[in-house]
Parts: sequence; structure tokens; C-alpha cells
Amino acid sequence: MTERVHLVSLGCARNDVDSEELLARLEQGGFELTDDPETASAIVVNTCGFIESAKKDSVDTLLAAADYKQSGSAKAVVAVGCMAERYGRELADALPEADAVLGFDAYPDIADRLRWIMDGGHVQAHQPRDRRHLLPLAPAERPAAADDVVLPGHAPASGPRVLRRRTGDGPMAALKVASGCDRRCTFCAIPSFRGSYLSRPADDLVAEARWLAGRGVKELFLVSENTSSYGKDLRLGPRALETLLADLAAVDGIEWIRVSYLQPAELRPGMIEGMLAVDKVVPYFDLSFQHAAPGVLRRMRRFGDPESFLALLDRVRTLAPQAGVRSNVIVGFPGESEADFATLMSFAEQARLDALGVFGYSDEEGTEAERLDGKLPDDVIDERLETMAQLAQELCDQRAAERVGERVRVLIEESDGTGRAAHQGPEVDGCTRLVPGSAAVGSLVDAVVVEADGIDLIATEAP
Repeated sequence: MTERVHLVSLGCARNDVDSEELLARLEQGGFELTDDPETASAIVVNTCGFIESAKKDSVDTLLAAADYKQSGSAKAVVAVGCMAERYGRELADALPEADAVLGFDAYPDIADRLRWIMDGGHVQAHQPRDRRHLLPLAPAERPAAADDVVLPGHAPASGPRVLRRRTGDGPMAALKVASGCDRRCTFCAIPSFRGSYLSRPADDLVAEARWLAGRGVKELFLVSENTSSYGKDLRLGPRALETLLADLAAVDGIEWIRVSYLQPAELRPGMIEGMLAVDKVVPYFDLSFQHAAPGVLRRMRRFGDPESFLALLDRVRTLAPQAGVRSNVIVGFPGESEADFATLMSFAEQARLDALGVFGYSDEEGTEAERLDGKLPDDVIDERLETMAQLAQELCDQRAAERVGERVRVLIEESDGTGRAAHQGPEVDGCTRLVPGSAAVGSLVDAVVVEADGIDLIATEAP
């Protein structure tokens, strides 16, 4: 009898793509995939280890999965993903309910390992190692290369092959262009377990884009830890990202390309112009500011100031007046003074961002920031977080209201006419509801914004 496997994906869009690659490997290895954990012989949890709340969610999910060994058909529960890679043996010792903890290096033969575990075999827990100083792996050594396996009907007869099994059927799909990060922000642990920045070859990405387009995808959502670095490790030249965008735009069926995770300090001259010159690239800029006070940015090992950030935003809006801009900021970072916080508040008021995520600082294990002096009391961080979050909501609602009367193009994602305008990224930037909602899912509709509901927009089809 064919064994059934259920996979739970936690965390970011990059993790979701990893999950779809894991599902493809499991299916190729003879497993039947199921959405019902009750009937699964094995449950795989792709964990997130980014921040404390994500770690707790991962542990809670693993414990819930382990219950199916009593109430369902599960023979094994396996942890993979960032938390498994980062903590390995420590996680295995703390969570005996999980039958195995596997790191990224286990992905190529995940099906064989899972079958061994289900049969009672012991797999030694992944031993974490600091990957920050490791050189990028050669193509033949990459643990999750996109051309390892050919799935029946999933690839052309020749050329790069696709390893992916879509879990949804919506018109938007993430396309992971790279993994890892070469930046060394003091608050971030990602390079320590994801390793150095590793771009995927353009041919692989174009092949995957064609595969996605063949399955009804209209919008590619380009994700990585830092998309503005694409191609540097492959020595593809200074315009590697723009060249990739043009290649992806040539794929039949793809209508929108959205770029995420751009570092302001790496937006070299001409990059914004080059992105916008590709007609299918939507005017959307996910700019990772993190703060605005120069002193705090230096302690974060980042660069910039309010003047340079505002100049960047002016440049974007001069080139694309309707552009959407989102960012994230951290409040309460070690050493953040009242004046620094005031600088951040003032910057937010002038920036006119469409979406702004606000996070309160907390120590992240193994980071440089954990060892910095000048830590703020929790109550001060909480107060600043509440103040900044309230301001962010007011400012983003105001920005949405400014769009009333604008002509927008909307990608319809739900049968009731709900979708997203070009300036709205998936999940976190609000939505646009087309009234009446009669347009087909996957269609692109020209519309006029008639009302704002918070950051959400209500629009009618343009005449």
C-alpha cells in the first residue's frame, strides 16, 4: 500500500517554495500526498526559526502533529526547515515527540529518509553548524537544486528541469530566486543557518516560470533574502536582476512580475529605472529600511538616513507616481534614544508608505545585537511598539484614501471579485474588491478606486 504524507509549511514565502520542492521529492519517491493529517502515515513540518513567536508556532505545530500518532494513522513526525537546521540536536532533545530532525542537507533524499524513519530506523539529528563563512556550494552539491528530479509531465524534454509540486491553484506564485544572505545585520541570524547568498541560475528560473504559467499562474512573486543581490555570486554583471526580469517577462502567460526584499543600500544607479523598463514588472518596491536614525542603523550594521531614504522614495515616485512602497521597521533596538525614535516617527510621516510592518526588538539567540549594550526595558519597547504601530496604521490608511479616484489594474484572486492592485503585494498589503464581483479568477481588470476601507480598496470596473 502506498504511504501517505502530510506536510505543514510555516513561515515565509521562501519556506513555502521549499515545501513545494519537498512535496515534489516525496511524490517522486513514491509517497501519496494528502491534505488530511488524520489519514497520513507521516507528517512533515517545515519549521520557521526566524523570531521567537515563529519558533513557538513551530514547536506547537510539531506537538499537534505528534498527537496523530495516537488519534490518526501517523507512524512518524519529522521536523525540517529553518528551525530544524538551526537547532538540530537541541531541538531533538527538547522535543522527543518528533521522530527526526533533518537539516537542509537531507532534502535531496527526503523520501528515502522518511521511509526509513517510518520503518523504525534511527536518523541522527542534524548537527547545526555556522554557515556564514561557508563558500556557496557548487551546482552539483546544492542540497535543493531545482534540476535534480524530473516529475512526469512537469518538464520539457530538454533543458532545465523543474522540481516543484504546487499546493495552491491561485493566479500568483512565489519564485525563489536565491537563498541565504551575505549581509551581516546585527539583529539577524539567518546567514548563520541559511548560509551565504546563492543565486539560482536564470535558466532554471525561466523554466520554472514557464511551468508555473502552464498551471495558470499570472503573477510571479520574486522572493529571496535580498533580491537586489541577485546574480552577484554568479558574476553575471551589474544588470543581472534586470536581465532576469526581462527573461521572465518573455514567458507566455505571465502578466505581472513583482520583486520583493530590496535593500536600499544596494539599489545601484539605474536599477529602479531598469526594473520599471520591463513592462510586466509592476511598480512595487519592498524596501527594507528597518529604521531611519543613522546611529541606530549603524548599530544594526546598515546604512542610510532620513534624507537618503526620502530621496530614494522621491525617485521611485517620479518614475512611477502610482508605485506601491512597503517596508518594515524595528523599534526599541539597543541604544535607541528618544530622539532616534522621534526621527523614525518623523520619517514615517514623510515617507507616505502603502504598508509598514512594525516589530519590537527582542534578543535573537546568537546575533551580535544580543550582546550589544544599551538594552531598553521591555515596557519602553512595548510603548514604542504600540505608538509606532498606531501611527503606521493611520498613515497607511491615509495613503489608501489618497488612491480614491485612481485608475488601477486588479488581478482577481477570489470568485467574489477580490484581488490585488499592482501596488499591493500578496497577503500583507491589503486587497482590492471589485464591485460587482463578476470577473473571473485570474483575470486582470482595469478599474477605478471609489472607496478605501482601511488599507483595502473598493473599485468599479473602468469604462
